[in-house]
Amino acid sequence: MSTVDSTQGRTERTTGTPSASLVASRRHVLAGGAALVAAATLPATASITAEARTPSIPSRKTGEYSMITTKDGTHLYYKDWGSGQPVVFSHGWPLSADAFEDQMFYLASRGYRCIAHDRRGHGRSSQPWSGNDMDTYADDLATIVEKLDLKNAVHVGHSTGGGEVARYIARHGTKRVAKAVLIASVPPLMLTTPANPGGTRIETFDQLRSNVQSDRSQFWKDLSLPFYGYNRPGAKVSEGVRESFWLQGMMTSFPAAYFCIKAFSETDQTEDLKKFDVPTLILAGDDDQIVPYADAALLQAKLVKNATLKIYKGAPHGLCTTHKNLVNEDLFAFIKGSFLKG
Repeated sequence: MSTVDSTQGRTERTTGTPSASLVASRRHVLAGGAALVAAATLPATASITAEARTPSIPSRKTGEYSMITTKDGTHLYYKDWGSGQPVVFSHGWPLSADAFEDQMFYLASRGYRCIAHDRRGHGRSSQPWSGNDMDTYADDLATIVEKLDLKNAVHVGHSTGGGEVARYIARHGTKRVAKAVLIASVPPLMLTTPANPGGTRIETFDQLRSNVQSDRSQFWKDLSLPFYGYNRPGAKVSEGVRESFWLQGMMTSFPAAYFCIKAFSETDQTEDLKKFDVPTLILAGDDDQIVPYADAALLQAKLVKNATLKIYKGAPHGLCTTHKNLVNEDLFAFIKGSFLKG
């Protein structure tokens, strides 16, 4: 028989019946491993997650992970929960599909098929050097939509993911899109320019790049504070949420963490937003310290035809976590067609 050394990944050959002490030892290791998994939710143990699998779809599976391969050979991890009308999520920087689990579980439990992928260089996807730009992000999203044959889909993007959704619609149209949702999203343009005087100065983004290079592990810990508004007086800080942010950040490759900054800050998506021709919901918090809503959500509402805008008072950039109940309910209502602005 074969046994696996869980600490070193080696396979050892044994013969005969294992001793009672060996069985007890194995049970101890398995129990301990399960406890660690429950505590840390490490993605390497995705075999115990409740992700729905569809064996007939054209995808590549690595171990227990569902993967789709792009034209340049990049493997994109995705999770696929529930059944019904598809809702496709595009996450922000430096996170992964895990950032949307609250929304995915809520909607999948109410009759929707929820799909979220780890952007190239992020999470469990491949870590290529190239392709960390909005065009490639959008094309990767198109590959997922096409290979899973998603139709009448609702596309939801947070932060950089909102830029990904906007560029996807601009490059690939809305033939397969029913509705769009932009949450604390980066379009039309974050960077200050003569045409965008209310933007953020290039020095801010240069500092982000410097932080990634100098000590990105500490940087992710520090960034989690303003991301979730935990640096505000009286804020109820969740160390668990901060640790999850750090873990997702550390799973992002060095190149993606660095190059994505240019993608989300310097890509002018004004024309992308003008190409939206589906019902669109725009959500943002008025205390967003990462993507200030006045130069993002308010401008989006002017550029996207017939968009619906809702601003959450006091909400930070990471409102999908801190205000998840409100966001979940508003997403559900919008998708059903019963959303009331308020």
